[in-house]
Amino acid sequence: MTRRTLAVAFVALVVLAGCQSPAGTGGGAVETTTAPATSDFDYADPAGDTLGWEGGYWHNESLPVTVDDGLNETERDQVINRSMARVEQLRSLEFEEPVPVDVISRSTYRDEYTGSGNSSDAMATFDNVKFEALFLVGERNDSLSVQNSNRGSNVLGFYTPRDDRIVVIAESETPTIDENTLGHELMHALQFRNFQANFSSPTRDKANAHNGLIEGEASFLDSQYGDRCGAEWECATPEAAGGGGGGGGSIHLGVYMMKYFPYSAGSAFVEHVHSDGGWDAVAGVYDEPPASSEQVAQPEKYGSDQPRDVTLPDRSSDDWERVTPGGRAPHGEVGVGGLTAMFGYPAYEQDRHPQDAVLNPLNYGANGNIDQDSPFDYATQPVAGWDGEQLWVYENGTETAYTWRLAFDSDGEAREFARTYRQLLQYWGGERVDAQTARWRIPENESEFADAFRVTRSGNEVTIVNAPTTDDLDDVHSK
Repeated sequence: MTRRTLAVAFVALVVLAGCQSPAGTGGGAVETTTAPATSDFDYADPAGDTLGWEGGYWHNESLPVTVDDGLNETERDQVINRSMARVEQLRSLEFEEPVPVDVISRSTYRDEYTGSGNSSDAMATFDNVKFEALFLVGERNDSLSVQNSNRGSNVLGFYTPRDDRIVVIAESETPTIDENTLGHELMHALQFRNFQANFSSPTRDKANAHNGLIEGEASFLDSQYGDRCGAEWECATPEAAGGGGGGGGSIHLGVYMMKYFPYSAGSAFVEHVHSDGGWDAVAGVYDEPPASSEQVAQPEKYGSDQPRDVTLPDRSSDDWERVTPGGRAPHGEVGVGGLTAMFGYPAYEQDRHPQDAVLNPLNYGANGNIDQDSPFDYATQPVAGWDGEQLWVYENGTETAYTWRLAFDSDGEAREFARTYRQLLQYWGGERVDAQTARWRIPENESEFADAFRVTRSGNEVTIVNAPTTDDLDDVHSK
């Protein structure tokens, strides 16, 4: 469960929006005061364990720690115990046992946690074609490497359910700790200790749906945590910590947008559930998790608008074979998070013409500023009516292709998606070859997505066929 903090996300977003990043928030060099501390508050240790107290520290207690030069082991233990007290106070769930917290360097994190592991050839091919279908990573690049690079540069910490421990990524041996990040990961420990949170997620859409609950609840809570820092609580977070994840490296903003779905849309989803029934209602969602990322992006559809079971038969010639990696669904399903990234990436893709962007994916609040808790809008018009999909990957020797069928709630929404998709093809250099047969072609050297496409609509379904050349289209999927 990696955590890209909202502060990190906002830094990326302000770059996109062309504005300046706000100053970081947090405590000063040394904690000296705590807003809610009053003369009548009894800071004595309770007789037994109680909400809002952990390891000798109350949730609203000041700590004699020096922040800006990093936290030594003693200071780190103090901050961790107080953060546990704060999380259980906010969430009304008791930590029955301490949560181990390890600190590793960013180079260690890159070496040990961001490799592609033992990915099979089928998995690598499948993932590469899926990201190519989303116009995020072209044929000349490896999608797994791009995703790993994003994680290696921006993750500040994560919780591992298998080991029941938190790992903090540090830039020095005496690390600073962003308390929001720590609170977020501590919330994960409560989730996996108290609820059935080990969901089976065979596709990207199912993963975004389930993580929309898991990461959404943690993000919703760390937003409340952050609101209290500097207002009600002193927080052991240096000023510079608000500026990003550290470690340098470039961010692929399209991939970032897709992977950030659980944090952005999930936070709003959990807030919606919480506003109706409090934490008990949120806990109840673990028994019936969202069935699609659409239900997270549009909470009013949760529990009612179930995704359709889309079918896409294999109509390929003998030369083309489906690629079906093990350990997951044999087909792709990216959902509204992936589709939003597909349509939104051109707004921030730097090598072409951002002024010709297909849509602006940023979510603006009533004040006209980007909503920091839910910065992306994953319910834009081209994808809002999503109702299910299947994406199948094919290979013929070293050549690859795909077929993709997407269902929508209405004929009009399918028509809008197809129209926007053709606009996307044009952005990447696509030219209509034959209007009657709905064939398109992106010429070689026009962009990294040079290929042939057939885009058709039948009622409320859109079918996209991709192949190396227009002559190959019917071999990949005969009409």
